Amino acid sequence: MCADGARHGTSGMPWLRKLERLLLIFAVLALAFYVAARIHGTILSNAELQRFKRQLASAGEPDRVALAGVAPDFSMWSERRIKDYQESLAAHFAPAIAILRIPKIHVEVPVLEGTDDMSLNRGVGHVVGTANPGENGNMAIAGHRDGFFRGLKDVGMGDPIELVTPVGTESFVIDRIAIVDPNDIAVLRPTPRASLTLVTCYPFYFVGNAPKRYIVQASIVDTARGKVHVGGQLAFK
Repeated sequence: MCADGARHGTSGMPWLRKLERLLLIFAVLALAFYVAARIHGTILSNAELQRFKRQLASAGEPDRVALAGVAPDFSMWSERRIKDYQESLAAHFAPAIAILRIPKIHVEVPVLEGTDDMSLNRGVGHVVGTANPGENGNMAIAGHRDGFFRGLKDVGMGDPIELVTPVGTESFVIDRIAIVDPNDIAVLRPTPRASLTLVTCYPFYFVGNAPKRYIVQASIVDTARGKVHVGGQLAFK
């Protein structure tokens, strides 16, 4: 019985070996695909920043951009937002209109025109109808609370923000942080001088559609005098 069983076991081994080889080949291909996808994603994640920086260089402003473009820090991002970001890399976008830097939370992100889902997956979005980069007035920028703007929970009053545009770098200082209702559009009203209003959903770790909006407002710094020009008080408490 033992000899017969051994013979049967030996005769059945070839197809098992073939199956093992197929599984091994599949595993190697899957690993190679994953590594290639991550490398491809890292390269493309830098593309938007690098393209904008090339625009600055061609405009005679090569020294305005000191930081090198790097892939986003996903450590605080949700799994869904990471997936959405990686999928957005394959889409075509118009060139960024600016680069937003928040040194306190190590954010350097392209500002895209509009706040559609795809734009907010790739970067942050300029709210249409608010001031444009380099203009006087209130420029509103929206971002996902579980993506690029999750770190806003860690910024504070007096922290610097930079907006890099084709004509130079504007420096701002945070002077207002508030939580408002989604329909409170007073945060978007015009201001006499350049200011930034960063908008994201709140609470940051809320499951589902977040009921509030987290607002970070910053006013431009007059670098010649070292003064902060407050663009106007927000009409909410």
